Amino acid sequence: MRMLILCFMLCTLDCSAQNTISLEEGAASPKASLADVEWIAGHWKGEAFGGITEEIWSPPLGDSMMFVFKLVVDGAVQFYEVGGIRQVDGSLLLQLKHFHGNFKGWEEKEETVDFKLVKLEGNRIYFDDFTFEKVTENEINLYVVISNKDGSQEEVKFNYKRQG
Repeated sequence: MRMLILCFMLCTLDCSAQNTISLEEGAASPKASLADVEWIAGHWKGEAFGGITEEIWSPPLGDSMMFVFKLVVDGAVQFYEVGGIRQVDGSLLLQLKHFHGNFKGWEEKEETVDFKLVKLEGNRIYFDDFTFEKVTENEINLYVVISNKDGSQEEVKFNYKRQG
């Protein structure tokens, strides 16, 4: 019986494997350039949080790629994100800011939410608790660790299809 429970626990752990990883305390981000991530560029749509999600990523220009994101539920914008991936000190840094549907900011004026690069591996770009996965030329997944109101954290998957 113990062996059966152990096998079940191991299978459960394996099946719920996360797609995000964290940068170890004090670790440096690896060398990378925007050429390594330029496949993100494009207009993407999907569904999450009970609505339609949309992201538009620019091609690399000026040592950065910028993006805008919005979530629309029942015909109303719930929130926006504006940000980008910047080339910093020979590596990459993903930064963003959140805005309510009325464009009032979530973060303080000088504050951004930052995700340091952890590693590049095959069809995946791992930032700290934020992963991009290239499924095909016309489909990508984003995995993001979010904090819930009760203090717990969960990984959320965004599946996007290329538009136009």
